[in-house]
Amino acid sequence: MSKPASESKIWDVLTQVHDPELEVDIVNLGLVYEVSIDGSRVELTMTLTTIGCPVQDELEQMAKAAVRTVEGVEQVVVRWVFDPPWTPGRVTDEGRDLLMSMGYL
Repeated sequence: MSKPASESKIWDVLTQVHDPELEVDIVNLGLVYEVSIDGSRVELTMTLTTIGCPVQDELEQMAKAAVRTVEGVEQVVVRWVFDPPWTPGRVTDEGRDLLMSMGYL
């Protein structure tokens, strides 16, 4: 039996998932609200910058694939929420620096 998944490792692999439009990872964009672990099942509570964002399915698949690489993870579920809504205030300092370097801010 494998050991339980590490929440910190899950957060780490999620920094490798980049929004295909903004080219900044979903953690530093503030799109991941919560990581919950129940045995080998991981639930990600996530949001989008806007409801109806065209990259929702792509982000979900990339996030699931990244989290499945973590030892102890067998199932990944993404729960999309829009309350509270995403705002630019959720972007981390690192995310802001990346967005500025690309001319978005």
